[in-house]
Amino acid sequence: MSNSDRPTDLIDTLAVTPTSRRSFLKAASLGAVSVAGVGTMVACGKAGETGAAAVKQAGAVPAANAVTPAASAQATADAMDAMHEKGIKAFPAKTKGKGNQLLAPRVEKGVKIFDLTASVVQWEVEPGRLVEAWTYNGTIPAPQIRVREGDRVRINLKNDLPESTAIHFHGLELPNDQDGVPFITQPPIKPGQSYTYEFTVPNAGSHMYHSHHNATKQVGLGLLGGFIVEPKDTSHEPKVDQDYVMVLNDGAHGYTFNGKSFPATEPIVAKLGQKLRIRYMNEGMMIHPMHLHGMHQTVIAKDGWPLPYPYRCDTLNIAPGERYDVVVNCNNPGTWAFHCHILQHAESDHGMFGMVTALIVQK
Repeated sequence: MSNSDRPTDLIDTLAVTPTSRRSFLKAASLGAVSVAGVGTMVACGKAGETGAAAVKQAGAVPAANAVTPAASAQATADAMDAMHEKGIKAFPAKTKGKGNQLLAPRVEKGVKIFDLTASVVQWEVEPGRLVEAWTYNGTIPAPQIRVREGDRVRINLKNDLPESTAIHFHGLELPNDQDGVPFITQPPIKPGQSYTYEFTVPNAGSHMYHSHHNATKQVGLGLLGGFIVEPKDTSHEPKVDQDYVMVLNDGAHGYTFNGKSFPATEPIVAKLGQKLRIRYMNEGMMIHPMHLHGMHQTVIAKDGWPLPYPYRCDTLNIAPGERYDVVVNCNNPGTWAFHCHILQHAESDHGMFGMVTALIVQK
């Protein structure tokens, strides 16, 4: 079973592969034969002769490659190290498809119009692992929508899925009829149908959009994306060199950052002295404490709302549905591990996987 099947069983499923188990048993059996054989030959030696003398008397010479418990343990350790090293050297691995790309609107009479199509595609989560994905415009995460507080927006959704759907704009304080919950605020958008949402963007911040119909399945398969609203008054915004959106998920495709699992996750690259804004968005069903090595994170906003008293941390716990904005002062050069600190989401005997990336600070 792969990490795309049942994320909670990852450690069990990754602990021993059939190949490694067979290798271990083969090594163990060879060791048993060597020891048993020597014991028999010792019994056949002259009375009073023991150890090497008895073995020599019996006409046997110990095999040069006999497997001892210590040698077997070393072989296992070396194999594990090799797998860990292989994953690190593969990072960042190339895969087809890249999500979270900015979606440019067309503008008609002052209205920003975004066109989305919900459809099923094949998505490469990590090298060679293709999965069925339910997407907006063919990517995971969906195209990133960026607008300004007070903008009038229109979002047209065409449903090419095999079941009904809808869009909920998570975090936006919209009129009730724009909330996107079938049978409460709107009818479901059936296969082959289209639906239009239109509203004036009310509140700034880091928000999300995702399905709110059969959502465990549909969001888990990829119907999710970032919806960023810039404030009208930017005087209180932090001055940063990069603004990065990181969508966390733990659905049917396993543990992912922006739709990819390590080693296919994307590193964040910054110059020494630059400031980086990271917008965490947890679209999954589990908590994910995000830990950055080498530098602290200054938390400046939660769920789109600026904090009156920002605070520092190196590990920030993000619950399902939550968004946090942090600023990182990239003042420590090097390649720094950046991962979920529920280690079952990030590492096994076979090496790093899932929710792992790196912040690379270049001199």
